[in-house]
Amino acid sequence: MNTAPTADALAFAHLPLGRAQQDNLAQLGFERMTPVQAASLPAALSGRDLIVQAPTGSGKTAAFGLGLLHRLDPALWQVQALVLCPTRELADQVCEELRRLARALGNVKILSLCGGATMRPQRESLAHGAHIAVGTPGRLLDHLDRGSLDLAALGTLVFDEADRMLDMGFMDDMVRLVSQCPKRRQTLLFSATFPAGIEQLAARFLSEPQRITVAAPAPAAEAAAGTIRELAFEVSETERLHAVATLLAHYRPASAIAFCNTKQQCRDLVDVLSAQGLVALALHGDLEQRERDQVLIRFANRSVSVLVATDVAARGLDIDKLEAVINVDVTPDAEVHVHRIGRTGRAGQDGLALSLVSMDEMGRIGRIELQRGRPFEWLPLSGLTPAAGGPLRPAMVTLQILGGRKEKIRPGDVLGALTGEAGFAGSQVGKIKVTDFHTYVAVAADIADEAVRRLGRGQLKGRKVKLRRLDDVVR
Repeated sequence: MNTAPTADALAFAHLPLGRAQQDNLAQLGFERMTPVQAASLPAALSGRDLIVQAPTGSGKTAAFGLGLLHRLDPALWQVQALVLCPTRELADQVCEELRRLARALGNVKILSLCGGATMRPQRESLAHGAHIAVGTPGRLLDHLDRGSLDLAALGTLVFDEADRMLDMGFMDDMVRLVSQCPKRRQTLLFSATFPAGIEQLAARFLSEPQRITVAAPAPAAEAAAGTIRELAFEVSETERLHAVATLLAHYRPASAIAFCNTKQQCRDLVDVLSAQGLVALALHGDLEQRERDQVLIRFANRSVSVLVATDVAARGLDIDKLEAVINVDVTPDAEVHVHRIGRTGRAGQDGLALSLVSMDEMGRIGRIELQRGRPFEWLPLSGLTPAAGGPLRPAMVTLQILGGRKEKIRPGDVLGALTGEAGFAGSQVGKIKVTDFHTYVAVAADIADEAVRRLGRGQLKGRKVKLRRLDDVVR
């Protein structure tokens, strides 16, 4: 068993990567490897099978991504790498990261093949050729059964968050998928934990694997303690939802997730916050995939102040610079509480975790305190007053453009249209997300209407631009 180095991480320049890839990593800000990258990349680049135990957020996507891209032949338009993920959200995140890492290789096509989306566009994309497929086990099997996915040229198979796939009941699907892969291949298995099922999977499908363990430096709650301020407020059931608005008005986080234990609580809270002029959206299991995707894009774009979510719906989300987490309900599972608050205060940023607690939930709070070995800091809700600045409004608005990858639209095309003929500054443009049929771009809220007008008068890829605002602002 290998353990990741505890000294300074190695520079990416020490890896046997081509000059173009090294330059791309430098442009992306990749200077020094994380422990999981330093421990696994040399072996992955050499073609070894790997079993890697590493916590979420440790940089594992680049660890396996650089490995599989190193073996890729861009001139061969067949699926050469397959990445299995437990959820569509994680698959989409992996696709985005792989596309960034693959920029140095030229025209590399990476497809997301997940349930919840229609099959036909995915089949058509596969028919035109692809280099890398990232997807959930069920949908990948659907494509294999229909003959739309051919794995004859597969050189690298990756299991990402394998333990979660087992928890979600994908063991049989994973076995079926592996049975249809070429026996001569590299297999990389990444997992945060190693239950018995993972050991069985590894023993059955990996060849003389090197095992690497990258332990979290401390239990998640304690690791976060230095950067997360965690506060608790006693509330009655009747004041719970309105108390969320009180917290937001006082602390004014630019971006927050409010966790509820039920879908109905999510809906009710969104209604309460929206009635007070806040831009809040719900994320729960009853949403259609299209609605879910738009909610996540808008939140990532900073055009939504509050994402109100259930724990199941929020699995796999990794939001940059999340300023606050609000526990609207206390979860009965102490581990879930740790995962909730661990979404803020990342990468050295300060974070805020706020919990609303009724008398009936004091027992749950006690179990959480017992597990992490320290008490909550309690404050009276009545002592909070609205901060200056008026109603909390998001800084950005998301615009939806009709047309995406199918029309060959790239983020650079949209940025060029906004900063060129439309005449806006690059600082007024935020994230750009291109999907198969739509493109989403975040722009500063104070230019949103003018951006719609100016873009609507121009062209994108030789076509008239059709677009609209995606927001809940009363206009």
